[in-house]
Amino acid sequence: MQFQPHIFIVEDEENLANTISLNLKFENYLVSIARNGSEALQFFKKNQETIHLVILDVMLPDINGFDLCKEFKNALPDLPVIFLTAKNQMADKIDGLKLGADDYITKPFDLEELLLRISNLLKRTQKENTAVFSFDNCHINFQTFEIMDAKGTVQTLSKREIGLLELLTANTNKVISRDEIIEKLWDVSENASSRTIDNYILNFRKYFEKDPKNPQHFHSVRGVGYKFIVNS
Repeated sequence: MQFQPHIFIVEDEENLANTISLNLKFENYLVSIARNGSEALQFFKKNQETIHLVILDVMLPDINGFDLCKEFKNALPDLPVIFLTAKNQMADKIDGLKLGADDYITKPFDLEELLLRISNLLKRTQKENTAVFSFDNCHINFQTFEIMDAKGTVQTLSKREIGLLELLTANTNKVISRDEIIEKLWDVSENASSRTIDNYILNFRKYFEKDPKNPQHFHSVRGVGYKFIVNS
């Protein structure tokens, strides 16, 4: 499964936000949108570990883009931020860049140029692309042990749960035998069993499946092992 960066668009012009979102999705990005400052701050606080880049307007209801940028950068100093705004005075651009923004683009703008700048910025800043695995609307961060589940909730898993997720997702659409899983994730002295792995798989279904009783991603293959499936 190809790594999908998560782009957070903060823009109160609905048509513009939807146009940018649609084009980003064509480029295989995951996209979330907020249309005012309060909504943006609330979403960011809940999902900051899964966001890879922010496209931020300046003139927003509730909280302006400059103040949002301060909040974002205080929490995540390395988070890439691109201002996309009608405020085209040089003083505004300097203020935005002083806040730590990586780019400042004024409206009207060229869509292809925006997509290119996003791509180039992510290439420069995303040092550990393989640390995050995304599918559907779910995310697994193998470095922080955090996941975003199917309900949009962020929670922390155990080292062994993350290890099993990493093994399964690294072998997408392939069956991994019980013996291989036990060999890689358990010591010989721990006496792990198939029942133990079954319990982990049941938990994964609760986390990631829309209907855990009819799983689309986490499958048990009777007498053989387990398989993680994604539909291309």
